[in-house]
Amino acid sequence: MSKNKAYIAPDGKRPLTARQTFVYAVLILWAAISLFPVYWMLTFSLKNNAEIFGENVIGLPKYWVWENYSRALHTGDMPRYFLNSVIVAVSTILITLTASVMATYAMTRLQWKGSKTMNKFFMLGLTIPIHASIVPLYTTLSRLKMLNSYWALIIPYSAFSLAMGILICIGFMGDIPYDLDEAAFIDGCGVWGIFLRIIAPLMTPAVATVGIYTFLQCWNELMFANVFISKDALKTLPVGVQALSGQYTTDWGPIGAALSLATIPTLIVYVFLSKRIQDSFIAGAVKG
Repeated sequence: MSKNKAYIAPDGKRPLTARQTFVYAVLILWAAISLFPVYWMLTFSLKNNAEIFGENVIGLPKYWVWENYSRALHTGDMPRYFLNSVIVAVSTILITLTASVMATYAMTRLQWKGSKTMNKFFMLGLTIPIHASIVPLYTTLSRLKMLNSYWALIIPYSAFSLAMGILICIGFMGDIPYDLDEAAFIDGCGVWGIFLRIIAPLMTPAVATVGIYTFLQCWNELMFANVFISKDALKTLPVGVQALSGQYTTDWGPIGAALSLATIPTLIVYVFLSKRIQDSFIAGAVKG
């Protein structure tokens, strides 16, 4: 066998080099570190206080306390809080997606004076910390009689997600050839026809990315939900978990169960749509 030819195993696969082995080892270690908080939270939710605070902090539960989930669900009206979070999240995502794609289309595909200035105006939203506006927002919502309503959360969440949504959509829509617009215009499509039939279908990866980003922003938000909503019937899941921790200061199992119930939807959404996020960053052209 020639010395210049690498050895190939009988199954046709080349053996890993030392560098590849090191890279894989580092990636496996990083994955274990990243997944450990999820593992700890799930095991934490199935333990009693004795195991949580010393006897078995990291290991699997010695006694699987499934009752923690039952207590988390039936204490503090957690199903209602979950439904409120779903209503707020879905409404915010729909508003953010619609506004982001339409605003991006207007600023990048249509020719009008001030489009670049308007784009810069929207990008200023990225520089404003969301919780720095809590006082003026509270005053405005109070004067508009919108406190203690779903809109008290949906409107601020949508407004603060809009800048990032437009930023993502602009980067993706800029790679769509203008020839498609011209061809659709020749075929008789107007502005709305080009947007709905040509641009919108090609924006699917970017839309998925904006949707996931918006979902993570509003699903886990606590400050606005705690300040703008005081009625128990309208509280969201993070506020419900906070109330649960105040009631069970000596029994942490139900708290861990409530945290798991609040986190699992986020993990499911990311797992099923993470491929869309990757596509939105690597897609640079439209294949004919």
